Amino acid sequence: MSGSTHFEVSGGAVSSVGVEEQARQVARSVFAVVSTKWGLTVLEEVRQGPRRFRELKRSIGTISDKVLTQTLRDLEAHGLIHRHDHRSANPRVDYTLTDAGRDLVATVHGLCDWSRAHLDDLLEAPRSAG
Repeated sequence: MSGSTHFEVSGGAVSSVGVEEQARQVARSVFAVVSTKWGLTVLEEVRQGPRRFRELKRSIGTISDKVLTQTLRDLEAHGLIHRHDHRSANPRVDYTLTDAGRDLVATVHGLCDWSRAHLDDLLEAPRSAG
């Protein structure tokens, strides 16, 4: 494609339009993970500092081991948390936010600030039945 801008992404050249579409797809995928019942809750807990599985389970409360495990795997797969296995005699794994995870939590907090600033207007807005 002569005259178009190209970027190197995952080993292949794509146009700037391709990068925009890829960014949208990644954003949708991240939104899907974060908008699950437990996604944002787990991110908020991990934001407090390194957390072990049992600490997360105890602080969240009503989440099952299976669902917490899947949520952690999904968040890790999307680059939002880092899983650090200490590889010690006593198994120890900590979870921390990645830079992307920290930025996302800050963005969500910004959305909450926006919501508070416009709360009256948002509550008065007509709702459609869908």
